[in-house]
Amino acid sequence: MSLNTDTARLTRWIRFERGLRRYLRGLGGLGLFLAVWWVGAIMTQPSYLVPSPLDSARAFLGLFATSTAVVVPLLGSELVLPTGPAHLLETLFHYVPGLLLGAVSGISLGLAMGWNGTLDDWLRPLVRILRPIPPLAWIVFAIVWFGIHHAGAAFIVFIGAFWINFYGAYGGVENTPGELTDAASTLGVERDLSMLKLVALPSAAPQVLTAFRTSIGRSWMIVVGAELFGAPGVGYEIINASNNLAMATSVAYMFLISLAFLCMDVAFRLTERRVLSWH
Repeated sequence: MSLNTDTARLTRWIRFERGLRRYLRGLGGLGLFLAVWWVGAIMTQPSYLVPSPLDSARAFLGLFATSTAVVVPLLGSELVLPTGPAHLLETLFHYVPGLLLGAVSGISLGLAMGWNGTLDDWLRPLVRILRPIPPLAWIVFAIVWFGIHHAGAAFIVFIGAFWINFYGAYGGVENTPGELTDAASTLGVERDLSMLKLVALPSAAPQVLTAFRTSIGRSWMIVVGAELFGAPGVGYEIINASNNLAMATSVAYMFLISLAFLCMDVAFRLTERRVLSWH
């Protein structure tokens, strides 16, 4: 009993030490980045070209010092929030629908094509033609079809999220180990929706979730570009601030995007651990 207790304590200590070491290395890397940034800001002239970390931090705090009204789509009501969160919410109004619709559509089609060879034969040429087109290339159509508003930006995010989730689901199902399907067939599971539900989906789940997590981050990159054509949100404010040479404000909004993504990524990782606890 004592030996088991000592072993458990030693294991916990080793894990703690490794975690602490990684944490300290991360702080060291962050400190080095800030030092290089600060030196670069001091050496760059004119000074507004590269705002210092301190100026950027002040600008970030300034995003919470004033208030802005945000119109809620569909409802038409207004919310008065601090300026930074207000513009972040505007971005979320098209980021979230675009991400979710793109993920659901991409995963659904990816599962269907990965499982059904006939459907794959029909659609594979079309997929190969459309896939190389960058999401931002669709901006001209987004403006014509939806106008300069949330729907147009959501459409651009949809395109980007769709392909990431499509290939995650397609590859996950297509690469289902033959040993699993053979074992399921031996147990009486027919190669139909039952096989897809009981074998292919559980096997593909890690790859599908990894693709969705990737799309969460990639969609933030896309949404900033999607707001270049005038859709309200953080991306538009970054461009607007840079046009006024308020580069510290641009950096502050970049921090806000990073913070939003970090919160979403942590929440998704916790959810993923629970969903895949059986895997």
